[in-house]
Amino acid sequence: MSTRTLQRLQGPPRPRRPRSARSVVGRLALVAFLAVVIAFWALPMLWLVTAPFDSRPGLNVSWPDWTLDNFRKLSENPYAFSSLENSVYLAVGTMLGVTALAALAAYALSRVRIPGRNGILYGLLLLSSIVTGTAAMVPIFQLMFQLNLIDDRSGVVLVLTGGLLPAAIFILKDFMDGTPKSYEESARVFGASPTQVLRHVVLPVVRPGLATIAVWALVNVWSDFLTSYILLRDPAKIPAGVVMYTFYSEGGQANLPLISAFSLVYALPVVALYLFVSRRYGFRFHGGIKS
Repeated sequence: MSTRTLQRLQGPPRPRRPRSARSVVGRLALVAFLAVVIAFWALPMLWLVTAPFDSRPGLNVSWPDWTLDNFRKLSENPYAFSSLENSVYLAVGTMLGVTALAALAAYALSRVRIPGRNGILYGLLLLSSIVTGTAAMVPIFQLMFQLNLIDDRSGVVLVLTGGLLPAAIFILKDFMDGTPKSYEESARVFGASPTQVLRHVVLPVVRPGLATIAVWALVNVWSDFLTSYILLRDPAKIPAGVVMYTFYSEGGQANLPLISAFSLVYALPVVALYLFVSRRYGFRFHGGIKS
């Protein structure tokens, strides 16, 4: 069938309706709103990248007068870079504890029939959301004092692990539920113990979920301030989030050269972690295997 025949059958083309002024105004308003939102998030990032290299950094974003003197001043601070080591210790220790305990608990809640299982799980999640670290800081301090863990980084790891564990169990249980039980049954037929089933069958399948929990726990601890500020007294043990608080004078005046340089150094590990996880998993996390 020729093109002319098709055009005769379809009839004459319908004229396009001109866009109304209301639709044009709506589109312009949407573009303006998106531009404001992008600028709201982009300007702090631009300040973070440019201010550390400015000889006189301010609160505004401008083309910097390039210098590395801010980093030289930062290196002269006795606690700046040691605080990053403390942050790594707290973040990695909490990440390992949360990931290991959440994997065991989530597997048990997913496979074992416990009366009131869902109620227990939702109750833990609800309590962890309502009773925040700020509200529970006084009893936590008293508990750490009784255990002689004040000014001990291990005590901070225990507190942070306990605070993140309920939500981690709740998230990881969905990944465990998505794992086919037939794989575990096949492993048991060949004589695998429950520990071997968990280690060699379940955990390799839920690795995206474990990566999710690990990254989530590490980022939460990396940005923590209150717990370390209250439980740690020795300046040599405080993490980076608390050290940044010392870059203010007694009158509240901010030392912008030190704050800007340290902010960039403080953010680099998180950016590196984002790039690694994005390349490794692409943030396409999903639980189990889809049949």
